Amino acid sequence: MAPVALYLLEYALPDDYLERRAPLRDEHLRLVRAAHERGEVLLAGALADPPDRAVLVWSVDDPAVVERFAREDPYVLHGAVSSWTVRPWTVVVGP
Repeated sequence: MAPVALYLLEYALPDDYLERRAPLRDEHLRLVRAAHERGEVLLAGALADPPDRAVLVWSVDDPAVVERFAREDPYVLHGAVSSWTVRPWTVVVGP
């Protein structure tokens, strides 16, 4: 079996992110937690000071899984994310 790849889903956040996310947060977290329970998302969270980016670390075989999540995320659909990218992550230290 081929090893599972790691991908970073990076969200660029608008200046008013904290206000925009409020009504969307429960649904966004439900989707992230479901992906975590399936073993797809390893870590997820926003960067602080300033809160201008968020990163989700994915462990999946196909980056299309990550892209589909982003396209369906209420944060993306309703403007709490200004842009997003999916990039493969080559880990050189760690498990």
